[in-house]
Amino acid sequence: MKNIYAIALSLLVLTSCNNNKDQRILTASSGNINTLLVVVDNLLWDDSVGETIRNVFTAPVPALTQEEPLFSLSQMPSSVFDGFATKNRIILKIEKGGEAGMSILHEVYARPQTVVVVSGKTDQEINDLLEAHGEEIIAAFKAEELKENQRRIQISLMDDTPLQKALGVKLNFQTAYRYAKQDKDFFWIRKDIPTGTMDLMVYEVPLDYIRNGDSTILDIIRMRDSIGEVHIPGPVEGSYLITDGAYTPYLHETTIDGRPAYETKGIWDVKNAFMAGPFINYAIEDKPNNRYVVIEGYVFAPSVEKRNNIFELESIIKSIKIL
Repeated sequence: MKNIYAIALSLLVLTSCNNNKDQRILTASSGNINTLLVVVDNLLWDDSVGETIRNVFTAPVPALTQEEPLFSLSQMPSSVFDGFATKNRIILKIEKGGEAGMSILHEVYARPQTVVVVSGKTDQEINDLLEAHGEEIIAAFKAEELKENQRRIQISLMDDTPLQKALGVKLNFQTAYRYAKQDKDFFWIRKDIPTGTMDLMVYEVPLDYIRNGDSTILDIIRMRDSIGEVHIPGPVEGSYLITDGAYTPYLHETTIDGRPAYETKGIWDVKNAFMAGPFINYAIEDKPNNRYVVIEGYVFAPSVEKRNNIFELESIIKSIKIL
């Protein structure tokens, strides 16, 4: 009996040591936001597999003023995929020769991390899997990057007490932002960047302000333009923020803070002035208070890439909690 207890104790100690070892092995991941490491042999990268990867993962981000890819790609062959390279936060690994399949794995080499493995016996099998599961894979990578952005934001949080008191919402945003305007139930929050500004608007409108159906996008545009006219002046007299009529905004139904919401992406413009940029708007249904909580981020940064700026604003927006 004593021997049985001794063996059990030894196994427990070994298991504990292994667990601790795993904790040490899984060091912190690294990498720039929205930078995808592609582990694929050079011959495949230069052939149809590489072409499919680029078509899927560098497709243009919707509703930006200039064409920018979903991800910035960095490629390396599997023979040198070792050491620091394995610590990248998002990794796409292509394995030719095995059974056809796609797996989404987490915390394989580092923490946090998402690794997607796509395998097949032929190039065509791999291409078919990449195309069939492209949206699912992109969503997994974007979810990882959203979490990382939000983790970075939480390092230095701005006091959101004014938002809690006036609108009954909590929001995580950095101290690099400032309250530019507060007018009863409207907030304009801004961050200066080298090439312009990143802006947030938070406000509320009655539930009947946005109707469900074919008129939804028209109601949202009308709402945005009326808010812009009252609260967001342009650089010259008589100018103010509006929705660019040359581009039809993208509308999608989603959930924010567990509540139904309309997601709208499009291009903003300034009436009577030459200014424009991308925006992302969420109208979040708050039935108990008979309102929509509306939160929008937009970027003004002429002639430079804005993908990561708008993604930072999206990360802030998706931290919102309605109290």
